Amino acid sequence: MALERIQKIMSEQGLCSRRAAEQIIAEGRVKVNGHPVKVGDKMDPNRDVLHVDDERIYIRKDQQMYYLAVYKPRGYVTTASDELGRRTVMDLVKDIPARLYPVGRLDKDSEGLLLMTNDGAFAHAMMHPSSGISKLYRVTVQPRADESQILKMSEGVVLDDGTKTLPCTINVVVDEPGRTVMEMTLREGKNREIRRMCEAVGLTVVRLKRNAEGVVKLGMLQPGKYRELTKQELAGLRNAAAKGRAQTRSAALESQAARHRPSGPVRSGGKKQEGKKQG
Repeated sequence: MALERIQKIMSEQGLCSRRAAEQIIAEGRVKVNGHPVKVGDKMDPNRDVLHVDDERIYIRKDQQMYYLAVYKPRGYVTTASDELGRRTVMDLVKDIPARLYPVGRLDKDSEGLLLMTNDGAFAHAMMHPSSGISKLYRVTVQPRADESQILKMSEGVVLDDGTKTLPCTINVVVDEPGRTVMEMTLREGKNREIRRMCEAVGLTVVRLKRNAEGVVKLGMLQPGKYRELTKQELAGLRNAAAKGRAQTRSAALESQAARHRPSGPVRSGGKKQEGKKQG
């Protein structure tokens, strides 16, 4: 039985740096076989079960994992196969000797950054609604967007299915007669969300490009090409997802506590202060 320090295993799995792992362990967020651990504790990576923030971490030894940043061009669909015979993002990573799948989606007429991996746990963590990982888009709309339309979208709008979008950040890059170019930062992933947001306020998207997801930026990557994510990018994505889950749990607990708080004024003894009887 080969025991290894837990912070070393977390670092080697790309979860975070070793120093960050020590901090996470010290905060009581790491368990082995269901029991909290301390900095310096060891585990058998082949037998023991590791959880970080209550999420199981599957320790990979044999299978090579791939984490790619892909520039999806317009015209490609984000599926493993297409019954209509259209080009799919799988055509862009044919030379990778593993079965990859996309992390999230970009519709056929959109382009830009798409993450792809064969690590199911990573993909699940990135796509889970609680992760709240920011995504930056450059969006061109017609006609020109006025201030009221931009304000409505930034505050959240009701979509065609009755759901309301979360608030988002919008910066106008180009403002001219007939069109507006905006940078939009979202933290959720509803189907065709930006296009539907714009339609809800009377705008039509003529070009949509995702430029960043969390710490990962498209940069100089060319359409149809890919690159591997760096260890720093992987750690940044995982840390952001973990932070999002922690904030979601904290908000849920606060909401639960608020529902059980006394609604009236409380005396120092802890009982409600009853109002004086009339008359």
